[in-house]
Amino acid sequence: MTARLTKDFTFEAAQTLPNAPQGHKCRRVHGHSFKVEVSVEGRVDPKTGWVYDHADISAAMKPILHMLDHTYLNDIEGLENPTIEKMAEWFWQKLESQCPGLCEVVVHETPTARCVYRGD
Repeated sequence: MTARLTKDFTFEAAQTLPNAPQGHKCRRVHGHSFKVEVSVEGRVDPKTGWVYDHADISAAMKPILHMLDHTYLNDIEGLENPTIEKMAEWFWQKLESQCPGLCEVVVHETPTARCVYRGD
């Protein structure tokens, strides 16, 4: 049996989008309560009954969230223009080697706006 496991994380951060068009509201400093969904996919282990240990995903995310929470995202290397598209790819790059079967990262900046990234 193959299954997908998804774990959710949250953090608070400020940002500006310096490459947004002149006059766009996102060029101003603003903040979000971000939600990040990390999904791994694989065969369910017949002994444990799971695809991947939730604790391992949390362990991989802990230092990343510590780096981002209550910060100005533009100061983080690789997030100088922190659109949710760029952030989703950035999370993928940080997690890919630590989370076997990583298949999707979703970054929500509001309850109605999110970006789905599948590593391509």
